[in-house]
Amino acid sequence: MFDAALQALSQFADPSMWLYLGAGVIVGIIIGVIPGLGGTGAVAVLLPFVFILEPNQAIAMIIGAVAVVHTSDVITSVVLGIPGSAAASVFLLDGHEMAKKGQGGRALSVSFIASMIGGIIGIIALTVIVPIARPVVTAFGSPEIFVLIVMGIFLTAMLSKGNVIKGLLISTFGLVLGMVGVSPISAEYRFTFGSEYLTDGIGLVAAALGIFGLAEIIDLTAQKTKVAKGGMDLGGGWSQGIRDIAKHWTDVIRGSAVGVGVGFLPGVGATAGSWLAYGQAQAFASRKPGTNNFGKGDPRGVIAPSAASNGIESGSLIPTLLFGVPGAAPFALLLGVLLIFGIQPGPGLITNELDLVYFIVWAFAIASVLGAAVAFVAAKPLARLSYVAFPILAAALIPLLFFSGFQEPLNLNVFYMMLLLGVVGWICKMTNIPRAPFLIAYVLAEPFERYYFLTVNVFSPAEWMTRPFVMVVILILAGVVIIPFVRKFFRKTEEGVEEVQVSEKSDLPVPMKLDIAVSLVMLVFFAATIVISFQFSNSGRLFPLAVGVLGVVLGVLSIFRDIRVGKDVKLTPGEKDNWRARVIIVLASIAWIVGYIWLIFLFGMLIGTVAFSLVFLLVVARMRLIPTIIYTLCIGAAIWVLAEYAQLVLPVGYLLPV
Repeated sequence: MFDAALQALSQFADPSMWLYLGAGVIVGIIIGVIPGLGGTGAVAVLLPFVFILEPNQAIAMIIGAVAVVHTSDVITSVVLGIPGSAAASVFLLDGHEMAKKGQGGRALSVSFIASMIGGIIGIIALTVIVPIARPVVTAFGSPEIFVLIVMGIFLTAMLSKGNVIKGLLISTFGLVLGMVGVSPISAEYRFTFGSEYLTDGIGLVAAALGIFGLAEIIDLTAQKTKVAKGGMDLGGGWSQGIRDIAKHWTDVIRGSAVGVGVGFLPGVGATAGSWLAYGQAQAFASRKPGTNNFGKGDPRGVIAPSAASNGIESGSLIPTLLFGVPGAAPFALLLGVLLIFGIQPGPGLITNELDLVYFIVWAFAIASVLGAAVAFVAAKPLARLSYVAFPILAAALIPLLFFSGFQEPLNLNVFYMMLLLGVVGWICKMTNIPRAPFLIAYVLAEPFERYYFLTVNVFSPAEWMTRPFVMVVILILAGVVIIPFVRKFFRKTEEGVEEVQVSEKSDLPVPMKLDIAVSLVMLVFFAATIVISFQFSNSGRLFPLAVGVLGVVLGVLSIFRDIRVGKDVKLTPGEKDNWRARVIIVLASIAWIVGYIWLIFLFGMLIGTVAFSLVFLLVVARMRLIPTIIYTLCIGAAIWVLAEYAQLVLPVGYLLPV
């Protein structure tokens, strides 16, 4: 073990490793500070570069971004009162209150330091657990891996408070899209409809950038405003933050422990973990009368969730590496990177490639420290990004996302798929359907099918369902389903009981007809999946049929739920007008993106990007001519530099080969 750890550490004697790790950290912090895009968007943007790098270089870069996904999103939550992600909403309670008192620097200081310590504690825990878990993991067979994947997908959807059925529905949708292409069981093409592009599947980059990145861009561009309103003042207290950490070191330890524990459970996620850490810190503070100032600007309300957030990320490496079950969306992308290089996470990884496991451990630890340092320096200028009108940012982000998405398939049709998934992601956001379950299910579709096939063909139901670990997981899942009903029964007479909303929440009410329409479309989609599945071989249709039937059942349940809930939901005339106005502008945003795609098809990426950015900035962002020309040239130059020096491939147009 120690030899593997030292060998992994020796790889950082190569300066290039620090370069790629640092690049991941910087990109993760810059993009992570933009509300909506977050760490998942940052990791997705970096994915195309993995195709031109050596495995360890690519892994170091991706780990750099993953390690800081919950470092930069604290900035907008504290300074502006705008959560950079769902997990960062907990910082509105005390962090933003501290900023209102002129202590924004103090709040960010304790957050960055606690986050760094939490990541390091998580890595220490991971280092200790790997040798202990090794004999257990290597004894796992296909039934154990199968139920772990089920738990990962199921818990991610179940913990989407208030939208459990829709969470399960979008997970099932992700499984179907993950089956597009060659079957891992029967080696036949499925759901390709004769398209050459779909023969290799939809592509992880396109799925992630579409469902997360483009969806946010469509929505924020439609609002045509800057993300932040009002003034920005970081205030002082940076050095005081260091003293706060020393004073409340027990909160750092407890928050980290909560984070690591939550990270071990696939699918629970950073949002639930952050709120859980906040709750335990508040509970401990309540033991001493007169010391509980939570909700009024108490630094402990920032320390505990900050330590937990990075503890969760490092703890999530356990299920990702040892079992191949990602605990959150960024780790689903990390899993995809490993699979790109032919590295199969699971029991064989710690047996055959222990040095790689420790390389990831070292990279995460170094990135946690580096991320905190960069965040200290860049907090104020990054916060100013939220004061830029979003259409101005979109003029650069749209080309960047499409350029990134093109690198995996090198097929122009990927643009249409990204746009389609972007629309799906926007609808999910408007109807409060969480998108993380989709991405996790999409990445796990192939191993899910493989272990499902092995389990049902090698073992009888009585054999595999009575294995000890399988029974434990089944009991956990049963508890997750039953406990909420029990709690609801005992609390039904209580008033003022507030449940934390951990799923995505729309910024405006939408007609209930939209929810019903989404459920109905999903029902038709899964019914079509069942019909098409009968065209495949017996082995090839086994998993699609099972998923299709599950989707139909969930679709029917979702329709009944929407109808029942819809009886009590009535929009006011003003809300209806706001919804219609948003839809009209969103359709206009989609039309702009379609126009950009057509420009690329005709003239290629470089000329198409320059033409699109110039017109878009003048018409939508309403910038003045000279700044527009300068900004457009900078965007075009950035695309050219990426193609020329990063060896990325520029899409070629039909009329001009540029």
